[in-house]
Amino acid sequence: MEALWGAGPSLGLRMCCVQVAPARPSAGDFTPSFLRPGQLSNVDLNEDIRELLPRPYPNEIPHNEKLLSLKYESLDYDNSENQLFLEEERRINHAAFRTVEIKRWVICAMIGILTGLVACFIDIVVENLAGLKYRVVKDNIDKFTEKGGLSFSLLLWATLNASVVMVGSVIVAFIEPVAAGSGIPQIKCYLNGVKIPHVVRLKTLVIKVCGVILSVVGGLAVGKEGPMIHSGAVIAAGISQGRSTSLKRDFKIFEYFRRDTEKRDFVSAGAAAGVSAAFGAPVGGVLFSLEEGASFWNQFLTWRIFFASMISTFTLNSVLSVYHGNAWDLSSPGLINFGRFDSEKMGYTIQEIPIFIFMGVVGGILGALFNALNYWLTMFRIRYIHRPCLQVIEAMLVAAVTAAVGFVMIYCSRDCQPIQGSSVAYPLQLFCADGEYNSMATAFFNTPEKSVVNLFHDPPGSYNPMTLGMFTLMYFFLACWTYGLTVSAGVFIPSLLIGAAWGRLFGISLSYLTKGSIWADPGKYALMGAAAQLGGIVRMTLSLTVIMMEATGNVTYGFPIMLVLMTAKIVGDYFVEGLYDMHIQLQSVPFLHWEAPVTSHSLTAREVMSTPVTCLRRIERVGTVVDILSDTSSNHNGFPVLCLPHASDLFPPCLHGVVGRSLRGLVPPQVFVERANLSLVQRRLKLKDFRDAYPRFPPIQSIHVSQDERECMIDLSEFMNPSPYTVPQEASLPRVFKLFRALGLRHLVVVNNHNEVVGMVTRKDLARYRLGKEGLEELSLAQT
Repeated sequence: MEALWGAGPSLGLRMCCVQVAPARPSAGDFTPSFLRPGQLSNVDLNEDIRELLPRPYPNEIPHNEKLLSLKYESLDYDNSENQLFLEEERRINHAAFRTVEIKRWVICAMIGILTGLVACFIDIVVENLAGLKYRVVKDNIDKFTEKGGLSFSLLLWATLNASVVMVGSVIVAFIEPVAAGSGIPQIKCYLNGVKIPHVVRLKTLVIKVCGVILSVVGGLAVGKEGPMIHSGAVIAAGISQGRSTSLKRDFKIFEYFRRDTEKRDFVSAGAAAGVSAAFGAPVGGVLFSLEEGASFWNQFLTWRIFFASMISTFTLNSVLSVYHGNAWDLSSPGLINFGRFDSEKMGYTIQEIPIFIFMGVVGGILGALFNALNYWLTMFRIRYIHRPCLQVIEAMLVAAVTAAVGFVMIYCSRDCQPIQGSSVAYPLQLFCADGEYNSMATAFFNTPEKSVVNLFHDPPGSYNPMTLGMFTLMYFFLACWTYGLTVSAGVFIPSLLIGAAWGRLFGISLSYLTKGSIWADPGKYALMGAAAQLGGIVRMTLSLTVIMMEATGNVTYGFPIMLVLMTAKIVGDYFVEGLYDMHIQLQSVPFLHWEAPVTSHSLTAREVMSTPVTCLRRIERVGTVVDILSDTSSNHNGFPVLCLPHASDLFPPCLHGVVGRSLRGLVPPQVFVERANLSLVQRRLKLKDFRDAYPRFPPIQSIHVSQDERECMIDLSEFMNPSPYTVPQEASLPRVFKLFRALGLRHLVVVNNHNEVVGMVTRKDLARYRLGKEGLEELSLAQT
């Protein structure tokens, strides 16, 4: 039974409530409020807030990073052990538990298979559509190079890009905005316990897959690998429930897993399967889920996630190998394969260690610069480019500018290389002599994945230093401008491409300095530069090391890659946060990190809790329950249940349990207890009734209750959690934080020495305290 708990102001209805004057005004989990600087005031949604809220599309939305949004709900990762739950668990014998465990493995296998198939679909469609576009543009450029009029070729390239990106942006902006970006920040929030609307819906998956295909084909500085993580998570969320609420189809399977706790574990497996399919890195996928995604972990989960990742890689490998005509070769383990690096030709020596560390420093500084620029750009977008039509126009503008920049740089470049022995897919001759091609086109006139592999493996002398320098500079700003557009796109591959370009340039410079010494091979330094740049932007270490090793098929570079990534992270963290954490913060999401702020021991539960608390009696009048649930000025999600002694004026009420907002499913007359006979129940609900409604419980407004039914009584004993977690009001904030975070709680009841309820700690009460540049700071709560 889902416990949608909450705390907020007293509604003045007929119920038992403990009221304590708070030391500081506070808000509950979803108490609607509007913020003025330095002041928090509760308002009625029906009256005052309509005047205070901005118009639907104002010219500017005031926004800053010091806010915490009240619009995000929480997920409940702690099972509510009410009577219904315990009765079902006690009925399950050992054989039934083994059946449940087998089902978990079956679901993980299905997640791996479907994620691999989705990755195959994306790869094949992108390859064909992008190939068609590049062939059309190449033929046009070749034709107009001979007879003049290359401006028409530029116009054709820019128009094709803008048209394709327009379609991809329209479906995201107008149909499913949560499908924008890579989806990694959203999945990270979901696994942390924040309910991001529509984040694991079927519609989101369809828009994500179509959107990322159109973004890559449209020539944006994006990659198709990042969104695979979001796609895998959506597949996992759907498969594990055994039904589709979007299609209104229930297959009557996997009903046991219809709760937040189980769903979370499968979403972790889906994210790992997505990484595995993207890079052909099963171990890297597990480590990514552990390092960047999952907030909760155990040993059994590790094995299941690894199994899902393994199946995902094998499925993708099998299908793509058949598609490429090598049915028994299994030569396509991931969407991108960095190719094999020859250890004999490209080994490294001990004198290169300081060089790798220096590259890590450069990657950290460039990554911090990338994130800082993207931060201010995202702030501008939130404030001014919030209309869907403006978002589509911006995406088309970026696509056209990207094509124009690429064309101009290819046109101005005189870096001609012999075409023999080259692996370039679409060589542009332009003004080069016969038998030669323009090397700037290898970087710009290709999908970013192919460009990365070319920079890794093209022989020395394939690129002029000026070509690499100009490409790095222009692509850096294009990628920074592109991330955050209303399109489905990832930042992994653009980051690798930027790093590979300046890394290869670094290797060429070293080669000049050392007069062509063998250890200054530019391909090796392209790999280190790619790792440094990606590490400097996303701040991943362990998982990225393994992903890079698995994608290159070479363990030799494990130590230098690790060294580069650690250095890039340390240097980058000194200046600014990682890109994903930064975007979570900009969206004002109440995200809980692993530990409480280090300087927060001076705060206690009494100072951070939400008060006063809306409470219910164990046997409550139906009218009271309906009024509480129907009140639009509050959005409480859970209520402490108090046990009233007979002489209530002499003894204070004590905590008896906590019941969730899902009790709105109990309001129909069949569960009422007649006042004359409190032991009479006409129909006894089962846990299945709640699972059938999960996760979209019916609103209380959809249930009609007559005046006579309002006078009936309802016994909450079997629906409440009789053993909620509580803390004394003197507990320190780090202790409260550790309990809340480690157990995946949604609410934590605060009691005094007499076990009286004095407050409730919610996610937002904890998330609003963070360590800033000037020490511990408290964020303001607002309806952003």
